Amino acid sequence: MAQPKNIPLIRDAEIEGLLRLYTRPIFKAAGINPKAVKVYIIDDSRINAFVAGGQRIFINTGLLMQSKTPNEVIGVLAHETGHIAGGHLARMGVEIESASYTAIIGMLLGLAAIAGGALAGNAEAAQAGQGIMAGSQGLAQRNFLAYARGMESSADQAALKYLTATKQSGQGMIELFEKLSRQSIASLRNIDPYVMSHPMPLERIRNLEQSAKKSPYFNAKDPPALMLRHELVQAKLLGFTGGAQAVMQRYPTSDQSLPARYARAIAMFRKGDIKNALSVIDGLTAELPENPYFWELKGQALLENGRAVEAVAPLQKALKLLPNNGLIQFMTAQALIDTEKPKNAEAALKLLRQAQRSDGESSALYKYMARAYAQTGDIPRAELATAEAALLQGDRKLAIDKAKSAQKRFKTGTPEWTRANDVLTFASRD
Repeated sequence: MAQPKNIPLIRDAEIEGLLRLYTRPIFKAAGINPKAVKVYIIDDSRINAFVAGGQRIFINTGLLMQSKTPNEVIGVLAHETGHIAGGHLARMGVEIESASYTAIIGMLLGLAAIAGGALAGNAEAAQAGQGIMAGSQGLAQRNFLAYARGMESSADQAALKYLTATKQSGQGMIELFEKLSRQSIASLRNIDPYVMSHPMPLERIRNLEQSAKKSPYFNAKDPPALMLRHELVQAKLLGFTGGAQAVMQRYPTSDQSLPARYARAIAMFRKGDIKNALSVIDGLTAELPENPYFWELKGQALLENGRAVEAVAPLQKALKLLPNNGLIQFMTAQALIDTEKPKNAEAALKLLRQAQRSDGESSALYKYMARAYAQTGDIPRAELATAEAALLQGDRKLAIDKAKSAQKRFKTGTPEWTRANDVLTFASRD
């Protein structure tokens, strides 16, 4: 699991894989190309999900953690898909459509704080959310919220249509909104409806129930295998974000289920108890050897404890099971580079290029590329990669210095020379 700096986003191969499994049938039912929609995970304990910037869905870890079944999460994702399919963001203007997802989060998290604070009866959170939105680029707060409220019922009905088409129940959506209703039963009495982005929960539940119960799949249950994956993701999230005490409260040692052992193993290695963590992880891989994420966890535990040489084998096992996963490609490359062996650096560069194609560019990727090139003795490309990393981090001076140094070493007109020139051009702009 990785977390980008400055914004509360989480990247994790297992969670993203599960969300793809949840969304792919829904997107197809909605007539949307699954590859055209990006789903982002926000490190926020509140129950929330929203669409922004076109075909981008943002989902809080709180929604994943507090949902009892996959169906609850799928229902919410179906609702957000309804917004996308209905073109509900079209009126938000060019500013939001063209903004980076970092800027979008600034505004939408303000909205989430307003709605979440209201639902939880937390006036301070709602006020803080208003402050966030006031300082973010976008449309006027009340106009935005009024538009959002008008689209919610439409998205609910679209979600039920997609769930029926995929032979899934709408019961999860209802259960989630009932949960929110119980949380807000007292606080909503004095809430201005114009600072709510969604219809009042009780009204929403009534409308949903009437439509959902008409589906022949209303009583359909989640498959056991999907339920297990859902519970494993919840265990992983708690292990990484909740701390050892929270893990032991939810998963005492008497609980020998796969999710419980998974969470405890993560908590152990996070607090430095690598010996016991590896023992538990080995038990998990022995029980489910085809689960790539158990092997990934073993590799990560070893890598983060300075045992890169040992980390390579389990990460390569994970990669064999999921050969096209950019995050696992990147972590495997990290381990290979940390062995400080030129032969491994060549293999790492191949993986980094694959990760770049599947996952896009990042400063971290270019930093590891620079290290790998340096280990192979390719200093010009190491300097160019360093310049790329610096540019993405906003360090213009370093980007210019390294790009100039790299450009001198490449023949004029070659792809590397041209890229170094591009970095110079971008870094020199006012």
